[in-house]
Amino acid sequence: MFVLHVALQGCLKGCDVQYGLTADTGGHIRYLLDLVEAAAELHPTHRHVIATRLFDGMGEAYTRTVEPCRPGVEIIRIASANPAYLPKEDIHTEVASFAENLIAHIEAGARPDVIHAHYADAAQVAAIVRRRLGIPFVFTAHSLGRVKQAMLDGTGDMTGMAQRIAAEELALSQASLLIASSRDEAEVQYALYDAYDPGRIRVLPPGSNLSAFRNAVPSARIEAELARFLRQPDKPCILAIARPVRRKNLTALIEAYGRNAALRDKANLILVAGTRDDIETLDGEMSSVMEDMLRLIDRYDLYGQVAYPKHHCPQDVPGYYAYARARCGVFVNPALNEPFGLTLLEASAASLPLVATDSGGPNDIIETCGNGVLVDPRNPDDIGRAALRIIADERLWNRLSRAGDAAAAAYDWGRHARRYTGLLNGLRQPAALQPTRPNKLLVCDIDNTLVGCGEGIRAFRDWRPSQSGLSFGVATGRSFHSAMAILEREDMPRPQFLITSVGSEIYHLDANGVTYNSDRAWQRRVARSWEPDKAMACLSNVEGIIPQAPLEQRPFKLSYFSDGRSATAAQVRVRLQKAGIEASVIHSHGRYLDVLPSGVSKGSAVDFVRRLLRLPIEAVIVAGDSGNDVEMLRSVPQSIIVANHSDDLPNLPALRHSYVSHDTHARGVIEGVAHFQMLAGVPCKAAS
Repeated sequence: MFVLHVALQGCLKGCDVQYGLTADTGGHIRYLLDLVEAAAELHPTHRHVIATRLFDGMGEAYTRTVEPCRPGVEIIRIASANPAYLPKEDIHTEVASFAENLIAHIEAGARPDVIHAHYADAAQVAAIVRRRLGIPFVFTAHSLGRVKQAMLDGTGDMTGMAQRIAAEELALSQASLLIASSRDEAEVQYALYDAYDPGRIRVLPPGSNLSAFRNAVPSARIEAELARFLRQPDKPCILAIARPVRRKNLTALIEAYGRNAALRDKANLILVAGTRDDIETLDGEMSSVMEDMLRLIDRYDLYGQVAYPKHHCPQDVPGYYAYARARCGVFVNPALNEPFGLTLLEASAASLPLVATDSGGPNDIIETCGNGVLVDPRNPDDIGRAALRIIADERLWNRLSRAGDAAAAAYDWGRHARRYTGLLNGLRQPAALQPTRPNKLLVCDIDNTLVGCGEGIRAFRDWRPSQSGLSFGVATGRSFHSAMAILEREDMPRPQFLITSVGSEIYHLDANGVTYNSDRAWQRRVARSWEPDKAMACLSNVEGIIPQAPLEQRPFKLSYFSDGRSATAAQVRVRLQKAGIEASVIHSHGRYLDVLPSGVSKGSAVDFVRRLLRLPIEAVIVAGDSGNDVEMLRSVPQSIIVANHSDDLPNLPALRHSYVSHDTHARGVIEGVAHFQMLAGVPCKAAS
C-alpha cells in the first residue's frame, strides 16, 4: 500500500525538528512522523511519502526536494506560488498552486492508494486531487477552527478563520474517513460543523514512544539552567511544556499560581515555552503571548519562583519531566482545548500526576489512566486548587504517580498503526459484506457481554465466520465512537449495525465495509416528543442523582450517576410524569441512570432494525447482562442472559423466558445461540 500524506504547515523535516521555531511547528509534526514510522515498522513493504511545502528563508533543510527518512518513508517538498515560509493563516493562498504541482508529481510517478490530509488546507489539496485523479482521502484535523473560534470568543486574532472553517466543512463532506484523536473531538468538536457525519469518524488515539520518558533522569544541565531562575530549586514544581500561543493558555496557569499564596509557598512554576533568542522576533502570536506571560510574572512578583528557559531541544524534554518527578511535582496542561495531548502521555510515563483541561483528549487519557484531575481551563482558581491538592497530599501524589504506568500500554503506536492500516486497507479494498437480506439476526450488548473475557473474544472471532446468513449487530449504552473504539481495540468482527446510547441512535455499515451511516428515519422518530432541556431542568434538584460528564450526554440521552438508594428509576419517572414530560428511564448496574425519549430503548431499536431487514421475531436472538438490556431481552423470545449478569436479571418476571448461559461473556453468547439453534433443529457450531 502506498499512502501519500499531505501536510503544509510549519517547518517539517525528518529529524531534529525545532518545535516552537514557528507558531505552526508543533505537535502535528510529531504525530505525523511517529505515525509513518510506526506504520512502516508494522508493514515494511508499504510506502509512506509526506508531501509538504518547499520554501526559502528558514534554512537549507526546507529547500531539499527529497528527504529520505527511513526505508519506505520519505519527505518530498512541492513548490507553490509563493516561495517564502507562510503561517497557517496564509496557507490557503497556496492551495491551488501546490495541488497542481502535486498532481503533476503524481502523474509523473507512482499513484498512491490513499491520501492522508493533515489540517484543513491539506484537505483542500486532497479534494482537488480526488476530483482530478479519483484517489480517496482520509482527514486528520489536529485542531479545528470552530473550536478555536469558540475558545477565543472574539478576543483573539481571527485572521483566516472564515477560510479555515470553509476548508474544514469541505473536508468533512468529501473525506472518505476522518480520524479523530479523542471522543471529545469526534462527538463534540466535529458536531459544530454542518457536514458532521459521526459514522465516517473513527477515534484512534495517537501512540507515543514513551520509554525515554519512563527511564529519564534529571540532567545536570537542566538543573543548572533552572537554578538560574529559582531561589529554592529543590521545592516541588508545577511543570508546563507548550508553545506560547493563546490556545495553550499558559497565562491562565501563571494567574493560577500567582493568585494562590499556598501554592506559591509549596511549589515553583516551570514554563518550557518553545525556543527563542529575542521575544520580538518570535513568529506570529508567540511574541505577544510571551510578553503577556512576563507581565503577569511581574504583576504577581514571582521572580525567584518561576523559571522560563529560553532554549531547549527535543532531547531535553524527558529531563524536564524527570526534574519535576524528582521533586514530587505535577504536570499541568491548561489549554483552552487540547485535541489529544501527547505531553500528557509523556508526563504520565514519567510518573508525574496530571492537572489537565477538561476540553478535549485529556478526558480520555485521565479516564484511561486514572492519574490526574480535569479542570476548567477558563478558571485559574480551579487550576491552582487542583495543583495544590496533589502537591500537598503525599498519598494522593503517590497513587496518581503509579497510575501513569498505564499510559504506555494504552497509547501504543503499534496498536494505532494496526488499526490505521486496517482502515486504510478497507477503503482501498472494500470487504465483502453479508447478504443484504439475512435470514437471522444476532444483537449483543458490548460491555460484560461481548467483551470482558479474552478467551471469549477469541472464541467469538473464530465462531462468527461460520454463521452464514446471520446479520450481527450490537446494542450498547456507549456512544457510537466509544463502541467502535472498544470493538476495534479487541479486534471483534465488524457489526453490520450499531444501536448506541441505550437505543437512541442507530448506525448501519456502509457499502465500503469501513464507515457507517446514521439511520435518519430512526433519528426523526426518537426526536418527535423529546424535550431534553425540560427534562434536565426537571431533574436538576433531585437528591441522589448527579449528571455524568458532558461527553456522556447525547442528543437523545441524558445520563446521570445514581446513589442507588434515594433516587430510583421509579422516583425519577414519577418526577418526569408530574412535570408532563414523556420519557423513558433506564437504571443499570446500580449506579447508571439514563433518560431517553418516550418509547426508546435497546428493545425498540432492535425491533426497528428487525422490521428494516424484514425478519420475523423468531429470527432474532439478543444477548445482554444488565438492567439497560431488560427492554431488549424482554421483547425478544430468544433472549440470552450471560452467566456473569448483574441486576438479578434471571429473577425478573419479564425475563423468565430467557436462556441463562453457563458460560460467561462472549462464550455465553455462543452457547445461547447454539441452544436456540438446537431447539429449531439447525446444525450449529459451539464454542471451541
